[in-house]
Amino acid sequence: MPNRWGIPKQVEEFVKNRDIECVYCGQEFLDNPISRKNKPSWEHIVNDIRINGIDNIAVCCMSCNASKGAKNLETWLQSDYCKRNNITEKSVANVIKEAIINPPKLK
Repeated sequence: MPNRWGIPKQVEEFVKNRDIECVYCGQEFLDNPISRKNKPSWEHIVNDIRINGIDNIAVCCMSCNASKGAKNLETWLQSDYCKRNNITEKSVANVIKEAIINPPKLK
């Protein structure tokens, strides 16, 4: 049964185990977050809520999620936010690197 974001349970469990830190900035998540950087949030790498596979669902910190918003991944990676936080195509998690090379599509 999907969660409130429409993410299937098996995808949710896989992603929670895979993404133990922000897939963009690498910030560690805390059980009792002290800031938006330590609080995890669901992320659609390609901003299409219909694409709910493990190649498009990730967990990132609330700061990165708020900054990225509905921006295209490649555009966002060129943003001032990413430059200030040293987030690049090379520094992101493997799931993001894969999405850059082979963007998830609706099946």
